[in-house]
Amino acid sequence: MIIGVLKEQAPETRVSLVPEVVSALVKMNVTVWIEDGAGVSAFFNNDMYTAAGAVIKSAADINAQADMVLTIQPGNAGNAKQGAVMMGVYQPLFNSGLMRQWADKGYTVFSMDTIPRTTRAQAMDVLSSQANIAGYKAVLLAAFSYCRYFPMFMTAAGSIPPAKVLILGAGVAGLQAIATARRLGAVVEVFDTRPAVKEEVMSLGAKFVEVEGAADASKAGGYAVEQSEDFQKRQRDKIHEHAKKSDIIITTAQIPGRKAPILITKAMIEDMRPGSVIIDIASVTGGNTDLTEDNKTVMHNGVAIIGNSALAATASSDASKVYSKNVLNFCKLIIDKDGNLNLNYEDDIVKGTAITSGRKIVNERVMGLLGATA
Repeated sequence: MIIGVLKEQAPETRVSLVPEVVSALVKMNVTVWIEDGAGVSAFFNNDMYTAAGAVIKSAADINAQADMVLTIQPGNAGNAKQGAVMMGVYQPLFNSGLMRQWADKGYTVFSMDTIPRTTRAQAMDVLSSQANIAGYKAVLLAAFSYCRYFPMFMTAAGSIPPAKVLILGAGVAGLQAIATARRLGAVVEVFDTRPAVKEEVMSLGAKFVEVEGAADASKAGGYAVEQSEDFQKRQRDKIHEHAKKSDIIITTAQIPGRKAPILITKAMIEDMRPGSVIIDIASVTGGNTDLTEDNKTVMHNGVAIIGNSALAATASSDASKVYSKNVLNFCKLIIDKDGNLNLNYEDDIVKGTAITSGRKIVNERVMGLLGATA
């Protein structure tokens, strides 16, 4: 079997496979083709790939002959041969029309962002591995953009109090943001609708802000869930109370297949002091503030609202490394000892990650969006 890796389109800087993982796949009797220059933006050159056992090919060759085509973003995919397997982070709930087109082309599509968030699937969970980096980078971006100091600073000229950071969402990105902000010396408060994360938040040295009466999110795979109108009002009031005292706000809340919930209103932003910074890493799905624009910095009343859902790509080398390890672990489920494709849809991870197969949409949520039938 031939696995081909295509070069991502700018501004994406990551690559689907790093040389270390290429070596592992070659040992699994798989032939790996890498598009010329595919790893350059992640600091992996062609020589590193050939030393690992890969063959450098053109995009045209990969699309014409590869049995499995790997990309991260969907933008540079879709020209593979009929019957090819496509694997990447395709956001099928937002790109359901594209998934229908790919099904019609006969592609078998696996979208790594739909892997079940179970204990067994942790080693393949690209959302968690990339969110960890995003949470870390969000705090560094905030510190860089903030006009004041993060830790307490005591000098002969006087003392500067530590920055007050409010983090909305204590998932993987939020927990890493807490740890990073605390290491930088900030005072950190955290809001999350899931009471179960309180202990983790407090263990990292942050204060947990509670609003009682949240809907149960225990079966939502680590994501937020929609809340009642009454809860949302009490939530807004509580967040407003803490937001106006915060110097930095980092928002991470997303709901699969839906627009990100608005947690920070324009009125809240106007109550923050000038020079404050909001980092919204849910911007790609609409953002958690009234004023967020994806891939832009909006200044309002002296407050910077930075929308950036691609923070993991700013650590392109390590982000690629952990992503490709996730891909390798998934490939071990679908490639047999002879290096051939062996798709077992009885496996809950394979089934949960499959979007199309046999010219049909097989993911139930995507089917619902399209009004399709199995």
